[in-house]
Amino acid sequence: MAFRGIHHVGLAVADLDESIATYERLFGARLEHRELLAAIEEDSPVGRFVSRRGPGIHHIAYEADDVQASLDELAGAGAELIDHAPRPGFLGLRVAFVHPDAVHGVLTEVVSGG
Repeated sequence: MAFRGIHHVGLAVADLDESIATYERLFGARLEHRELLAAIEEDSPVGRFVSRRGPGIHHIAYEADDVQASLDELAGAGAELIDHAPRPGFLGLRVAFVHPDAVHGVLTEVVSGG
C-alpha cells in the first residue's frame, strides 16, 4: 500500500474556542488548520460521538498517493469501507473513510491531494 504516514488526527471537543485556547496555553500551539471538531448540531456525527464518548480522538487520517487505489487494496484485504470512492474533503483533499469495525474501533480516513 502506498501510505505516506499519518496526515492528521481529528479531535472531537465540546467547545471549539475553549479547546483551541487550551492547546495554545498548554502547548504553545498555533492554529494552522482546525483539526478540532465541534458539533454543529447534536444529531451530527461529531455531536453523537461527543454525546456517547465525550471529547477525544474522533478519527485518524492516513495520507495516500491515490485514495481509490488504497480503498481497493483495503477492501481486498477485507476491510469494511464507509466510502467506496473518494469524495471532496477539507482543504480540497480527496477523502474516504474506513469503518471503525475494521480498525479496532478507530474511525480511519484516507486522504490525498491538497
